[in-house]
Amino acid sequence: MQEQKDPLHGKTLQMILEHLVNYYGWKELGTKINIKCFQENPTITSSLRFLRKTSWARAKVESLYLYSLRKIEWANEKKRERSEEEDVDMGNEISSLVLHKNEFDESDNTQ
Repeated sequence: MQEQKDPLHGKTLQMILEHLVNYYGWKELGTKINIKCFQENPTITSSLRFLRKTSWARAKVESLYLYSLRKIEWANEKKRERSEEEDVDMGNEISSLVLHKNEFDESDNTQ
């Protein structure tokens, strides 16, 4: 089965909006997209009603959603890279400790 390339595929407008509200919060969302329904007594229901009628606003919401997904992906990738670097550093540290232990054991045996 081929993986879907379109990150919007299968996502409803409600799912997208809920993601953005959870990720940014209403206040920051209202700053990022200057829409009254995000700034004055915002609710999912009222925002969905407006977004379904207003294609330019929906396009901005979808664009911000895609941007947030890229941001999350980038952060996860950086986290994985740091984790891998820490694993390598830890492996080097363990190797160094084992080497020093072996040297200590050998010097202990010669006495």
